[in-house]
Amino acid sequence: MEDLEVISELENVDPGVIEAFFKELPEKALNLGMRVVLSFVLLGIGICLVRLFRKVVRRAMERANADKGAVQFVDSCLKIALYAVLAMAIASRFGIDAASVVAVVGSLGLTFGFAVQGTLANFAGGVLILLLKPFVVGDYIIEDTNKNEGVVTEIQIFYTTLHTGDNKVIVLPNGTLANNSMTNLTRMEERRLDLKFGISYQADLKKAKAVLMEIGESDHSVKHDESFRVFVDEQADREVILGMRMWVPTGEYWDARWRIIEEVKLKFDEAGIEIPYPQMDVHL
Repeated sequence: MEDLEVISELENVDPGVIEAFFKELPEKALNLGMRVVLSFVLLGIGICLVRLFRKVVRRAMERANADKGAVQFVDSCLKIALYAVLAMAIASRFGIDAASVVAVVGSLGLTFGFAVQGTLANFAGGVLILLLKPFVVGDYIIEDTNKNEGVVTEIQIFYTTLHTGDNKVIVLPNGTLANNSMTNLTRMEERRLDLKFGISYQADLKKAKAVLMEIGESDHSVKHDESFRVFVDEQADREVILGMRMWVPTGEYWDARWRIIEEVKLKFDEAGIEIPYPQMDVHL
């Protein structure tokens, strides 16, 4: 019964309408094809212009001695904004009103914003990092909550990348870095180096202090214009603990630490200063 009704409706269709449709079909298909081709051309030109504009902005900021992290952050924002403009320009080629697109995107963005509050927090964190500069690209930082640490290599719009000493890459959300405590180990030009060494109670205390003083004064990394001290830190159960406190350039901290520890062991051995170690006396 339904098939008969469909056939009846088709018989009532004006043949002129069908004829006009097929006459206009090639023109409409050609028009659509031209729009698609022009859209691809516009896309290619737009991508080239976006890359060129980003490059010009990056170079301008670099010539202005802008912070590397700021350059990366601005570049990320420009990339998103310019490609959004390009997408709306291509949509307008198909008769889609740009104002309508903006209104729809705005409504969807508001709804989507509640679902991705973490992402928005990361963006806000990136802005705070850019403005307050608790660290910059090249700094060595420790994120205190989870103890992630490494050299900052990138500050992007939503995340910051660290490169660890054992050649790993850590990606941290900007919101985490902005809302938690963080230690910057390389912000200052100098860093204090504290070392402790144990000697036996039978060792010559003054001689041991003189050896440590000589090592500190002769090391090229130690800042002799700063307070350099050798002192008795503690009288423990089996040893007297001597301390060394000095200032070294931040970039030489670990090399200076390892070098001085090795030098102390060698000099103590030469001077006959005993370094105690755990032992057990057995009486038969």
